[in-house]
Amino acid sequence: MNDQEILQHIGELVDDEHQLYQRAEQKHGLSDDEVARLRGLEVLLDQCWDLLRQRRARREFGLDPNAATPRDATTVERYEA
Repeated sequence: MNDQEILQHIGELVDDEHQLYQRAEQKHGLSDDEVARLRGLEVLLDQCWDLLRQRRARREFGLDPNAATPRDATTVERYEA
């Protein structure tokens, strides 16, 4: 997956996330399945952003960006700002 494909995937995930937020406003909440889907989208977004950052860092330091690999959800979700 190249940077453009990752960004496109991020855009699709954000669209799905926004649809769920809109549904939550319209229905005054989400079902348990929708809440789980929203949480899953948040994790996928974090993983995509992490992969994009890895690729950019590798490129910046003259390394092959294609060697970057997605990290598991547990690792990505433990990051602190």
